[in-house]
Amino acid sequence: MHIERVELRHVKLELVNPFETSMGVEIHEEHIIVRVDSEGVSGWGECVVEPLPTYSPETISTAWHILTDAIIPGVVGKRFQTLEDAITSWSWVRGHRMAKAGLEAALFDVQAKQKHVSLSNLLGGTRDAVDVGVSIGIQPNTQKMLSEVSAYLEQGYARIKIKITPGKDLKFIESIRNVYPKIPLQVDANSAYTLQDLDIFKEMEKYKLLLIEQPLGYEDIYEHSLLQRKLDTPICLDESIHSLGDAQAALAMKSCRIINIKPGRVGGYSESIKIHDLCAAHNIPVWHGGMLESGIGRAGNLALASLPNFKLPGDISASKRYFKQDIVAPEFVVTPDGKMKVPNQPGIGVDVLEDRLNAVTVTAKEFRAH
Repeated sequence: MHIERVELRHVKLELVNPFETSMGVEIHEEHIIVRVDSEGVSGWGECVVEPLPTYSPETISTAWHILTDAIIPGVVGKRFQTLEDAITSWSWVRGHRMAKAGLEAALFDVQAKQKHVSLSNLLGGTRDAVDVGVSIGIQPNTQKMLSEVSAYLEQGYARIKIKITPGKDLKFIESIRNVYPKIPLQVDANSAYTLQDLDIFKEMEKYKLLLIEQPLGYEDIYEHSLLQRKLDTPICLDESIHSLGDAQAALAMKSCRIINIKPGRVGGYSESIKIHDLCAAHNIPVWHGGMLESGIGRAGNLALASLPNFKLPGDISASKRYFKQDIVAPEFVVTPDGKMKVPNQPGIGVDVLEDRLNAVTVTAKEFRAH
């Protein structure tokens, strides 16, 4: 694999509607798109950092710096015998998993295209379609929440997830369950609660939730183990799991019964597969989270979610769920039975529309061998 050129683009895509979580409100989604040119093909990846360190300590500025000054200089212009050799070249960089994941994704796309296989095939996927759910941000009132839920169920989504925060939790859960007593329903707290809120979680139990996602601290594993002991509802860890080691600790401490895998959060597809395999060996199901990716990242998410232990519907919504106009073709849609087809063309399986990409690019930088 000869890496001839790398390009970074800071992009800013307008959301269809504001998206509110316990961490704040988003109106636009800003990420870094990575392009790698190698031996006649272009590979694409998405670095899912955000402008401010709300979900992750990483930001667009830190990832741009690490990619520009630390990682890309070690790969551009170089020849690598294997993809693993290229990934190993930046192993000396501590942390900065989202920065690493963006470049790694583009390299995986390159390799899949050069091998003339789909990314799903390269990663070990076993399905041509995956069950998908939708994540609904915090709403101003129960009427608006029910309207959102109804609309997404009509679109075919197999599972509903709602964001919650103290004071905006039980009344929303109860209202949904009163109208939809049997739909698969889960909640995501994004670390908004503490162990002092045990009574709230005990109250949630009567609503038969699929899971409670990341209720406590964003780096915590220990206190989640204390909470899980007191609940029948499975806890799912998201922000707390940054690596295979974190997943091993969480399973050993029985801190959760489900894990959400996001390749950006854990450093890429390679680490995601290790976590997937660990959980499969311990009969712990996983599901694929989302970071409001463009179609580039969404295509990669689908490929990863086609692996066999992704047993719960993921947050891999249709393009139109978030964006007025995606930057790939074809755009992603949900089938009437709540699934999304996994691209089967070589690589990520979609075409990047460079006119649309140019329209949402804030700044770009090119790297070539000297």
